[in-house]
Amino acid sequence: MKKTPIDSLIVIPVSKLIHSSFASGIILFISVIAALIIANSPWSFSFNELWEYNFSVKLGSHQVSKSLLHWINDGLMAIFFFVIGLELKREIMNGELSNPKNAIMPIAAGIGGMIVPALIFIAFNHSGEASNGWGIPMATDIAFALGVLHFLGNKIPLSLKIFLTVLAIADDIGAVLVIAFFYTSEISMYSLGIASLFLSIMFIANYLGVRSLLFYSIVGLGGFWLSFSNTGIHTTISGVLAAFAIPGDVKIDSSRFVSKMKELLSKFNPNSNGNSSTLVSNDQLHLAQKMKVHVDAAITPLQRMENMLHPIVAFIILPLFALANSGVTFDNHILSDLLSPITYGIILGLVFGKVVGVTIMVKLVRILNLAKMPQDINWRHIIGVGFIAGIGFTMSLFVASLALTNEDHISQAKTGILFASILSGLVGFIILKQPSKNESI
Repeated sequence: MKKTPIDSLIVIPVSKLIHSSFASGIILFISVIAALIIANSPWSFSFNELWEYNFSVKLGSHQVSKSLLHWINDGLMAIFFFVIGLELKREIMNGELSNPKNAIMPIAAGIGGMIVPALIFIAFNHSGEASNGWGIPMATDIAFALGVLHFLGNKIPLSLKIFLTVLAIADDIGAVLVIAFFYTSEISMYSLGIASLFLSIMFIANYLGVRSLLFYSIVGLGGFWLSFSNTGIHTTISGVLAAFAIPGDVKIDSSRFVSKMKELLSKFNPNSNGNSSTLVSNDQLHLAQKMKVHVDAAITPLQRMENMLHPIVAFIILPLFALANSGVTFDNHILSDLLSPITYGIILGLVFGKVVGVTIMVKLVRILNLAKMPQDINWRHIIGVGFIAGIGFTMSLFVASLALTNEDHISQAKTGILFASILSGLVGFIILKQPSKNESI
C-alpha cells in the first residue's frame, strides 16, 4: 500500500502514540502536575469554579443534574471502569483468569489491602467524627495505579498488570460496597430496580445474539447508567457490570473465516475493471463489503468495543480525570495537618497498610495452597504492587468527602491522601523498575 505524506507525517506517528502505554502514562502525570500548579496559583479560584459548573441530562421524565466534576467522576470514569470490565471479561473467557484459581490470589490480596489499612486508621482515630474516616485508606485509585504500571511499560510482566487490575477492581468494589452500606444516607430501591431491568435487557440481548454496539451503548448509557446514577451507589461499579453484558463470542470461527476470505479474495481481481483507475468496480465493491461483514463476524463485540474505547480512556478520560481531581491546595495549615491523627492514620494506612495486607494475604494463599502465582512474578513484584495499591488519591478523596464534614478534618484527609499516594507510587515505581532476577515465589 502506497504511503502518502499524511500517512508518514501524521497517521502512522499518531497511531504509534495512541498504542504507547508510555505516552499515556506521561500525559496522565503531566495532568496531575498541571492541576497541582494551577491549584496553587492566582488562577486557583477560577480553576475550582470551572469544575463546579452544573448541567443536566434529561431523558423523558428522568433527569440527572450534576457538576462538571461529578460528570467526570461518575460518568467518564464509569467508561474507564467499563473498559476495565471488558479487559477482565476477556481474561476470564480466554486469558490469565480463565482458570478461577488464578483470580483467588489477587482478590485475596485486595481484601487484605482493605482490612489492614482500615485497622491502622482506626488505631489512631477511634472516636469522634474522625473515626468515620476508616474507609479512606481502604481505596485504591485504579486509574493512577494502572497508570504507573503503564508508565513502566515492558519492564514488568503482563501477568502483573492483570494481578493489579484484579486486585484494584476487588479493592474498589469493596470500597464502593463500604460507601453503599456505611456512607450512603439512602439507597433508592426504585432506581436500583430500573437499573437492574436495563442490565437484564443487555444480558438477554447478548443471549439472543444481538451484536450491535449501538444497541448496547444506548441501553447501557441511556438506560442502565442513568438509572444507576440515581441509586445512591457510586456509578463506577455500573461500568464493570455493563461490561459483562457485552457479547464475547464470534459468529464465524477462525477456520471458516479464513476459508471465506480466501474465496472472496480469489474473486477480487484488481484488474477486472479493465483500466488503471483507483476506483473499484461494482462487483469488487460488493466483495469488499462482504469481506467487512465477515471481519466483523470474526471479531467479538467485546474486543471491538475495547479497542475503540481504549485510546479515548488513555488520552482523554484519564488525563481529564487527573486534571479535575488532583488540584490540592498547599496553604499555611499543611504542617499542622501533617501532625493530625487523621493525616498520619491515612499515610500509614495507605503506604504501609496496603503493602502489609497484600503480602500477608498472598503468603497465606500460598501456605494454604489455594492458588499459584504465574512463574514470571516474584516477591519483588508483589511488594511493588502492594505499594502501588497504596495510591488511594481520587477514590480516597471521594470517600473522605462522604465520611467527614468538618472542614479541618477534610483538609487533613486531603493532605494525608496526597502525601501517601505520592510516596506509595514512588516507592512502588522504584521497586518495580529494578531489573528482573530469577527470583522464585
